[in-house]
Amino acid sequence: MQTNKSLIALALSSSLLFGCNSSAPTQTEASAVPAVETAGTAVEQNESTRLNAHFEKTFMDAVMRSPQFQTYLGIKKDYGKWNDNSEANAEKELQITKDELVALHTFDYNALDAQTKISYQLAERSLEQEIANYKWRYHSYPVNQMHGQHSNIPSFLINQHTVSNADEATAYVERLSGIELVVEQLIIQLKIREDKGIIAPSFVFPHVIRDSQNLITGAPFTTGEDSTLLADFKKKVAKLELSDSESSALIASAKEALITNVQPAYQNLVDYLINLEPKSTNDAGAWKFPQGNDFYNDALAKTTTTQLTSEEIHQIGLSEVDRIHSEMRVIKDAVGFKGDLAAFMQFMRADEQFYYADDEAGKQRYLNEATALIDTMKTRLDELFLVKPKADLIVKRVEAFREKSAGKAFYNRPAPDGSRPGMYYANLYDMKAMPTYQMEALAYHEGIPGHHMQLAISQELEGIPTFRKFSGYTAYSEGWGLYTEMLPKEIGMYSDPYSDFGRLAMELWRACRLVVDTGMHVKKWTREESINYYVTNTPNAKSDAVKMVERHAVMPSQATAYKIGMLEILRMRDMVKTELGDKFDIREFHDVYLKNGPLPLDVMNTMMKNYIAEKKAS
Repeated sequence: MQTNKSLIALALSSSLLFGCNSSAPTQTEASAVPAVETAGTAVEQNESTRLNAHFEKTFMDAVMRSPQFQTYLGIKKDYGKWNDNSEANAEKELQITKDELVALHTFDYNALDAQTKISYQLAERSLEQEIANYKWRYHSYPVNQMHGQHSNIPSFLINQHTVSNADEATAYVERLSGIELVVEQLIIQLKIREDKGIIAPSFVFPHVIRDSQNLITGAPFTTGEDSTLLADFKKKVAKLELSDSESSALIASAKEALITNVQPAYQNLVDYLINLEPKSTNDAGAWKFPQGNDFYNDALAKTTTTQLTSEEIHQIGLSEVDRIHSEMRVIKDAVGFKGDLAAFMQFMRADEQFYYADDEAGKQRYLNEATALIDTMKTRLDELFLVKPKADLIVKRVEAFREKSAGKAFYNRPAPDGSRPGMYYANLYDMKAMPTYQMEALAYHEGIPGHHMQLAISQELEGIPTFRKFSGYTAYSEGWGLYTEMLPKEIGMYSDPYSDFGRLAMELWRACRLVVDTGMHVKKWTREESINYYVTNTPNAKSDAVKMVERHAVMPSQATAYKIGMLEILRMRDMVKTELGDKFDIREFHDVYLKNGPLPLDVMNTMMKNYIAEKKAS
């Protein structure tokens, strides 16, 4: 699944962080991306130096306007504050974006060196997209079961706000007090969408209401165990070398903020959602939005960074489903199963041998074995990569307060300053949704050689502007994640045929996503029709299908990135291999993909062509 981009998006409220997924560039065509060179003329170096300094300034200006992204980067200047999510600030950020585009165009593109020309193109493309997409800013659900702000708030405090001294604990309490305004701004956003008829589907409401109520359950709100945030705060304070009186005072102030600010804020949100729910419907597609079809077409172009139409993507999905079914039948026959593919899928879905016990021992076993898989893969990386990440990776269970509604698995980047490792989150709420035959592919996708290799390396790159290290192109990242599920098979992993079936099952899942996402958002498939497509065509648990369809509903187009991205990577790899013949080195291919930070796939295609030309010339 996707890395935890929703949290980053919450922190990156500024458009100047260039974090959008972009469609084709306008003024500077992707086909004109130059070969990356290491030297240039004095004029190039001078203009490039000026522009790169400008990029660093605008990036840091944006960071300084975002207290949450400061925290994410390990900067603690505004450690007790939250981002400003008001309408007035959104308009202010739009104007800053427009001003930055004007400023960018004052630089002489032709006087830049090759690498800085790429940076210019990416910045221009992203700024233009931010401006163009402002009209779609309400085409979303600020609270939803995947990455709603109601759950991002506690997740941010738990996972990002570290406490190493009393001042940082006080800043935590300040943020608890500030939650009231954050939620107030959130409710305003919901009301704006309500007036426009943009209301989440009915099935979203039980999730967000339950998760919000969970946060104000337990001490100090009710009797029983400590609530989620109080427990987190106490745990962090307990690690400090403070006197009993100092610790008690901090905890008392946290309790006061929880009761005075957090409880009424979340109760107001719950009350509003309860009153809004009757106005919702079961319609789940983007077609129901104002100008819904135009919005979805734009979303597809940004997500895939291709010009594929919704119908083309739908047909690719159907074709890939058929192909993967055929490969599954080969495995079915190889293990001696008597029956058709549907019966084999039912066997894989139901047989107890493929599931660990739904208790603490079973869940810990899953975490231990997922960690072991990643540790084993680390020993094989030299066969596939020239550069490896410095940051460590840990496997972590999704927290209890959000595990019922959170996705199956996801990844959080490490802190750039090394204070926090990368995190592969496994959701163990329902062990029937986590079959052991998918464990291997999941670990590769979310951990190594998947998102951790890609995103940690991106942060650690030198010689490119900081904004490029934190850009987000969904097809680039999720295409890589799916590609790296397959990659270990090429060096002898997946020795167990059932694990190889699990790999195919996860690829099949992503192929089905192409069919269902376009089906729901263009062809007006219902929630039930969409769930049934997954259940009929995959071995996954029905609970998987329900969660996936509900995810499609709140993240239009996002799920198309995986398979389209993987297919593009494989196409580019075939192109490079064909052109270079015995000069082909898979480590160098991966290096080209990773060493320039996230890129739109059309730009990456040109980078690969440049690499071919350079390799042939050498």
